[in-house]
Amino acid sequence: MIRICQSILNANFDDLPNEIAKVAKYADLLHLDIMDGKFVPNTTFNPQSARSIVENSPLPVDLHLMISEADRMVLPYTKMNAASISVHLEALSDPRATLRLIRDSGKRAALAIKPGTPIESVEPYLQDLDMILVMTVEPGFGGQRFISEMMPKVSLARKWLTQNGLNEKWIQVDGGINETTIREAFLAGADTFVAGSVVYKSSDPGGMVAKLRSCATGE
Repeated sequence: MIRICQSILNANFDDLPNEIAKVAKYADLLHLDIMDGKFVPNTTFNPQSARSIVENSPLPVDLHLMISEADRMVLPYTKMNAASISVHLEALSDPRATLRLIRDSGKRAALAIKPGTPIESVEPYLQDLDMILVMTVEPGFGGQRFISEMMPKVSLARKWLTQNGLNEKWIQVDGGINETTIREAFLAGADTFVAGSVVYKSSDPGGMVAKLRSCATGE
């Protein structure tokens, strides 16, 4: 199954309800990037503004926490009605406990890694997570070039899930997704794709989401 998560990082923040409505009929989830200006150089939403978006979104919300001290700072996000929460391995002191906290709040728990982090660091937590998020750009800003060199990470993660009978878990890629790179990521083993600037720069955002879905599978 292919899932398209629409990021609003490159949307018009002054007109978010309308921007979200453009893709609501086509995307599977709304991807919300939470940045604190410390873990990554950019700053986006705080818990209060994120909660407002979650409560008013017509789509299930996928929270991507790019924040430092994630073990502690994740708590207010677990109290929101989001569908999933991704935390960065690089920002965790106790990944297993934090993933458990997210799961116990009724959400999908995802472990994310930056391009410079080996995928092998995720393997000990396969039983504790519901999704692996492989960043295909350096996190912090939208509109960056897709890093194809991350695809062996995706392939190895898919191999682990298959070998362990865990293919119900998702593999998400985030960064630089377009009509060409989504196919590359799909063939490597990803099933969940964060679409960003390619959609909101299109004259037909909803149609672009639908096009990405068909490009992934080659249909």
